[in-house]
Amino acid sequence: MTPRLIVSDLDGTLLGGDHTLHPSTVEVLRSLVKQGHHVALASGRHYDDMKVFRDQLAIPAHLISTNGAYVHDPAGRLLASSHLAAEHAQALINLPRPPEVRLNLYRESGWHIDQDAPQLLTLHASTGFRYQVVPPAQMDSSGVGKVLYLGDPNALKRLEAQVQEAYGDALHITYSTDYSLEIMAGGVNKGVALAALLERLDLTPVACLAFGDNLNDTEMLDLAGEAQVMANAHPALFDRVKGAERIGHHGEAAVAKWLQQRFKL
Repeated sequence: MTPRLIVSDLDGTLLGGDHTLHPSTVEVLRSLVKQGHHVALASGRHYDDMKVFRDQLAIPAHLISTNGAYVHDPAGRLLASSHLAAEHAQALINLPRPPEVRLNLYRESGWHIDQDAPQLLTLHASTGFRYQVVPPAQMDSSGVGKVLYLGDPNALKRLEAQVQEAYGDALHITYSTDYSLEIMAGGVNKGVALAALLERLDLTPVACLAFGDNLNDTEMLDLAGEAQVMANAHPALFDRVKGAERIGHHGEAAVAKWLQQRFKL
C-alpha cells in the first residue's frame, strides 16, 4: 500500500453546517490512519481553535493553521511559523476602514479584535475559542500570522485594492468567505505549507488528496495530485484548480463519502 496524505479544509468542507464533525467523518479518517495513511487539517482558523477537532478525531493529524502561517505536528509541536513584517502589520492596523468592518489579528498567543463582536463566536461555539478585545492603538504588530478584516464584501474589495496597490507580492491576500479578507506575509498560504509537510513526510504531491471550498484553498488544491472541490464551493474555485473533481455538499459529509469510495472502506 502506498501511504497517502489526506488534507482537508474545515469550514464548508470537512465540517457540517453546524461547524462540527459528522460521526462518519471521524470513523472514516480513523480507518484511513489505521491503514497507514496520513491526515492533515488546513484552515484559516487559529491553531488553538483547530486542535479541538484533532482531539475529537483522536488521530495523529498535522495542523496547518492561519492559512499556512503555522504548522504543528500531531504532538502539538510547532514546526514552522511565518509572520507579517511588523511594519506591514502596523500599516494594516492603521489602514482606514468603514466603522462596521472588524479588524482582527491572529497571533500565536490568540485572537485580537478591535471591538466586541459576539456574533462572530457562533463559528467557534463547538471549540470555545474566543477573542480578546484590543483597541487598535494598543495592538502589537509583532508576531502576527494573519490580519483579518470582516465585513461587507464591497468594503473589503476596496480595502483589498488599497493593500494590493501598496504592497503587491509582499503580502498574500485571499478570502475564506466573501465577508472575510485575510492577509498573510508574502508567500504564505496553505499550498506552501502543504509542500513543506509533504517533504517532511517523504511524499510527493501525487500522493496527496486535498479537499476545499473557498479561495484560500486554491494553492493547496492546485498542488495536490487529487483535488476535490465541494459542491458548495465558491463559484470561482473550481475554475482556478486544474483537474479538480467536484464532489458533494459539506452538509452531507461528502468528504467522508468520497473517501469511503476512493479507498473502498
